[in-house]
Amino acid sequence: MICAAIFDMDGLLVDSEPHWRIAEIEVFQTVGLALTEEMCKRTTGMPIESVVEYWYERRPWTNRSRAEVAHEIHGKAFDYIGHRAGPMPGMLDRLQYFRAKGIPMAIASASPMNLIELVIDRLNIREFFVVWHSATLEARNKPHPDVYLGTARKLGVDPACCLAFEDSGNGLKSAHAAGMITVAVPADYEFDDSKFDLATLKIPSLAAFDESLFLALQAEVDTTPS
Repeated sequence: MICAAIFDMDGLLVDSEPHWRIAEIEVFQTVGLALTEEMCKRTTGMPIESVVEYWYERRPWTNRSRAEVAHEIHGKAFDYIGHRAGPMPGMLDRLQYFRAKGIPMAIASASPMNLIELVIDRLNIREFFVVWHSATLEARNKPHPDVYLGTARKLGVDPACCLAFEDSGNGLKSAHAAGMITVAVPADYEFDDSKFDLATLKIPSLAAFDESLFLALQAEVDTTPS
């Protein structure tokens, strides 16, 4: 049976991705790199340090360190998300759904813990979660499985009976590598991307998740060899 529901945060619970892109565009301009929204979408789901490396490898600069660029992007994004970001469609209904079933919930995010705390309080959803965990506290960030395995360990459950919700390709790889049942919730612009074929189930938003899908995934868990 499904013993826990684990959620990514950015772009899944909170509509933060546009604010990350704004921060990236503004900061990369300081090193002579004029990014567009479409260019930013190439690195959705990657830790900011990896985003900086991605663009440095393709268009290196000399006037600022990569660490300084990453630090400023984090600072701007935190400010924008903390003051402007709202919930993703269906988020609150799904949290209430799992709470009504008595299924413990957790957050497993690539973002640092202070941003997780900021979002939890901005959306007023702290009461729903028993664990929130950051991949920055693990040896490796997504797409490696560390944050999902660490979250399952903190919950005291078998990863194989966990239901993981992810909106990015890197996050999906992370949850899949941890051996979890996965639900992909991609953004519209990449919904048909083959990278999401890895998921057990793909839906257009959290609002589309219902009892029939839960029961189908429950059966998936029950028939998975231990």
